[in-house]
This record gives sequence, C-alpha cells and structure tokens, in this order.
Amino acid sequence: MATDPNYSFYEDVNQFVDKAAKHTEHPAGLIQQIKSCNSIYKFNFPIKMEDGTYQVLEGYRVQHSQHKQPTKGGIRFAETVNEDEVKALAALMTYKCALANVPFGGAKGGVRINVRNYSVDMLEKITRRYTSELIRKNFIGPAIDVPAPDYGTGAREMAWIADTYSTFNPGQVNSNGCVTGKPLTQSGVRGRTEATGMGLMFGLRQAVSYKEDMDELGLTTGLEGKRVIVQGFGNVGYYSAKALQDEGALIIGIAEYEGGVYDENGLDVEDLFRHRRETKSILNYKNAKNVENSNELLEYECDILVPAALENQITGENAPRIKAKIVGEGANGPVTPDAENILLEKGVMVIPDMYLNSGGVTVSYFEWLKNLSRVSFGKMDKRWEEMNNLRMVQAIEQATNTTLSENIRKTLVRGADERDLVMSGLEETMVNSYQHVRDMLKRKNLKSMRTAAMIVAINRIAISYLDLGIFP
Repeated sequence: MATDPNYSFYEDVNQFVDKAAKHTEHPAGLIQQIKSCNSIYKFNFPIKMEDGTYQVLEGYRVQHSQHKQPTKGGIRFAETVNEDEVKALAALMTYKCALANVPFGGAKGGVRINVRNYSVDMLEKITRRYTSELIRKNFIGPAIDVPAPDYGTGAREMAWIADTYSTFNPGQVNSNGCVTGKPLTQSGVRGRTEATGMGLMFGLRQAVSYKEDMDELGLTTGLEGKRVIVQGFGNVGYYSAKALQDEGALIIGIAEYEGGVYDENGLDVEDLFRHRRETKSILNYKNAKNVENSNELLEYECDILVPAALENQITGENAPRIKAKIVGEGANGPVTPDAENILLEKGVMVIPDMYLNSGGVTVSYFEWLKNLSRVSFGKMDKRWEEMNNLRMVQAIEQATNTTLSENIRKTLVRGADERDLVMSGLEETMVNSYQHVRDMLKRKNLKSMRTAAMIVAINRIAISYLDLGIFP
C-alpha cells in the first residue's frame, strides 16, 4: 500500500503514547524520557558481491529504552528499512516488553536489502558483517542488547549472529544469550518459531471469552466458527492461522504480496502452505477464489481480521470499508492512528500489536533464560514428575479397583517437556496481560484498547525510572 512520503511511523507511536499519558499523572519530563530513543546507530558497510563488485549497505540498530537491560528487539532485512521505521519498532518493543512484564528495554535493527536479490552465501556474509559492526560499537551482548528474528530473517540468521559473536568473544560462557530465535541445535528453545502466532491465538481466545464484550459486537463467545481473514503468510501469519484453525476458527481468506485467496467454506491452512511451497504462490489454490489485489481482501466481511504483514496497512483511506468486527494486530503498526479512530467509531474492537504479537518476545525471554542457565526447561524435573504422577495413578487404580487404559495412563503420567512449559508460560503471560489491559479499559472508561495497554506499559516504565531515582 502506498504511503505518504511525509508519514512517520515513529510519530504515530508517539501519538499513541501522548494519548495514553493524558490518563496518567506522570510529569511531562518523564513522559518525554519514556518516548525518547536512547541510542541510534546508523552505519554503512561494504560487501563484496559474487561477481567481484562491491555494494555499500545501510544498517541500523536502535536502543529505545534502557530502563531495563538488556535491550531486546528483532533484526529486519527489507527494502523498507529506514531510521524512522527502526525507531518506531524499537519504541513498540519497549512498550510491548513492559506490558508483557518481561525485563527488557526495547530495541530494533535492520539492513536495507531485498533478500530475494542475494544468495544464501551472500546473506550469511551480510549478517556476519552486520553483527561485527554491532560488536564494534558494543551494541550486542547477553547483558547489553539481544536481537531476534524479524521480517526477512529467521533462525538461520540468528545462528550466524551467535557464531560471529562467540568468535569475537572467546571464553564468554553466556555468549549464546547474545541473540534469540536460534535453531534448537544452537541453544534455541522449543516453541520459539511459532511463539508469535501462538501468542496471537491465546490473545484472541482470551478476548472473545467475555460474553459482555462479545454481546456488544454481536458475536458469540469462543473462537469456534469465527470467520477469520489473515494478511501475511509468513511466520506470524501461518502459525496464527494454523493455531486459530486448530481452535475451531474458519480461515476464509489469506492475503500475501502476490495476491489473496478466499473461500467462504474455509481454507486448509497447512495444505495451502504446502501449495505455496510447491508453486511459490498462494494463488490458484483448489476451490478458492483468487483476489488479485490482496489489500481488497482486508475489506471482505469477516468476524476477525488479522493484519500480520507490515505496518501502515489499514489507513484513514480504507478503514471506512473494513467490515471485520475484531481487528487483531499481528504485525507491528498495521493500523494508523486515524484508521483506529474510524474503526473505534464503527464499534470495531482493535486489539493492539503491543499486546497481541508479544508472544515472540515472551518466548525469547524464556530462550534467554535458558541460555544463561545453560540447561533445558524440564530436564531437571520431567522424570521426577512422571514418577510422581505414576504413583498417583497407581494409588487411584488401587483405591477404585480399576485399571485405566494405556492411552489414559500415558496422558496422566506424562511429565511436561520444554515446549509444554514454554507454551504454558506464554499462555499465562497473554491471559494476564489481557486482563490488565481490559481492567484499565473499564476503569478509565476508554474506547481504545491500545490506549489502555499503553497506560499499563507507561506506568510500569515510569516506576522503573522512579525507582532508579532519575525522576524523584
């Protein structure tokens, strides 16, 4: 979607902060400190191409807030990367971490490239050189700044970053904690790949569980039967669509950059993903209708719309045509402030990104803890838990003079493994965060859930600064 050249994503984020700050009693200077980016590192570095020529690439790393350390945030490889975008995403990470109550400040990074124009070898060279630039300026480290995957990057790039950092820091036993989102073989954590999508599902499931709220929207409680359209079929879009479908939702539309597909009877998410892997496109899928302009799919009638691609997708221009009753932000900043005002006036529930896509940073926190402790979750107590459960099952069988089936026995006896514990922690975080946001929404009699979420985040950040004695 085309954007105004004068548009500032960072100013959008600050507008949300200013709007929320009016509902607090914090001094103006403290709010200004909360909004400001602490450190901005913009740099250029040369890369020798495979044909012997050189390209000079533009890189960024922004540490928005150091009220908690280390700072935390993804690295994006995209042609859209610029200083304003990285500052905005770093700021959102600060508020996201505060809302999720994980002890990180916000950060973000990126390289301005189109990954499709580079081979795997070239992408490795770019990633390692980018990492060395961060090391040079002390902008990365398990106690300093911990990157993660974002648009255009994944576990592969995170493994390259971890290896580069370890090479530059021999003997540092916690070096694997310099980055999260790594492969399992490189000290990653089970559940990190699908974390943002699963967190989105947990958040939406919690949102639709309140009868009072659903009555206002003319919807029933629960995800069962809810018609959902998802924009984006990358990591967040795929896993959120799959998780929602597993909970009984009907995925009727998927939009991607090449177009969209729509089927009122529901799409098979896994099969569509297979189709895209084989054909390199989601188009021409079975009985689904092709939608040439994927942005038009956002305007189709549905119960829940999940923009899970890029920022600035729902604007003042197309917001009046949005027919969804719930908009759940899977991407960062997909709804502009003026668009949100229009949606709220129409009675649409907008569930903000700073809450709904916080699953990634929550599970990244678990991975970071695993790296610092250097032991897998569940490794110490899984067997003990299983033996304890077995004794209990045996006692029940003896007391009731019955014998449980083998399948039931296995289910009752099984101890929690790493993924079980990670998903349990993620669900607990999403449920608690939503309750805090909803309570604030009701207490302040607000329309905007984003404003309520931002108030919760601002209050937590303010307490950190006040406890540091910076603002007595």
